[in-house]
Amino acid sequence: MDELGLPARLGVIDAAANVMTGDIMLPFAFDEVCGRQVGEGLLMPTVHIWRHKSAFVLGTRDWKLPQVREAVKWLQGQGYSVTVRNSGGAAVPLDPGVVNLSLILPNRQGDLDVQRHFVLMAELIRQSLKSWPCRIDTGEVSGSYCPGEFDVSVKGKKFCGIAQRRQTRAVIVQAFVLVEGSGEERGRLVKAFYDLAAGRASLADYPIVEPMSMSSLSELAGDMSADAFVGQLKQQLSSQASLVEYDDYSRFKLDGLRQTVDDYRRRYPVRG
Repeated sequence: MDELGLPARLGVIDAAANVMTGDIMLPFAFDEVCGRQVGEGLLMPTVHIWRHKSAFVLGTRDWKLPQVREAVKWLQGQGYSVTVRNSGGAAVPLDPGVVNLSLILPNRQGDLDVQRHFVLMAELIRQSLKSWPCRIDTGEVSGSYCPGEFDVSVKGKKFCGIAQRRQTRAVIVQAFVLVEGSGEERGRLVKAFYDLAAGRASLADYPIVEPMSMSSLSELAGDMSADAFVGQLKQQLSSQASLVEYDDYSRFKLDGLRQTVDDYRRRYPVRG
């Protein structure tokens, strides 16, 4: 068995069974607060698994596009909760078929090795799907949304993207995994967002999305559900570490969560 290099003991918050609704900022603020607590040694390294009913998450570069506020209003008019994340990457749509995964790990102050945490997440995804007959590749997928060096794909179709947020003493590695539904349909939504948001921006300022570059695990391999994927993920984690499992947030002290949400909203006023 390949060792991933995870901590020997992990907290796992599996909130994926109860699909979130409402403010999409909350799970990202939760990661931010948990990161500070993990970095200070107040909380064990943590894995956060969740889903959201209908959301659209922008990258910080997306927020600088000339017509982004008009595009955000268009999304909100269709019922999407919209926010900007500070973990890098670009626009990503979320729905119940997308499993979101965060690894919240301590990081030595001054450790600038960015690559190894991307590799860790990509390998965790790959090993969680090791029973598949398909070869899983890592590398940027041209035309995908939220493109990056550590896109995870099968036969050139991206199903997972990875971003990273580095704090002083912690790192938060976030992945979205398209498990159910149509990757191409999500790609069309992201393309439409950029068509509205870009205005006269240079083509270098945003990704050129080709919807057919995206796919979901269920499209790639047939019989796959969000519940099944989460189960395989947790099985892989348990083979590598001793898990302390939670199915909601009630055991966690969330001091500073509301302040973190308010700080984000002042920085990125997506509500108007």
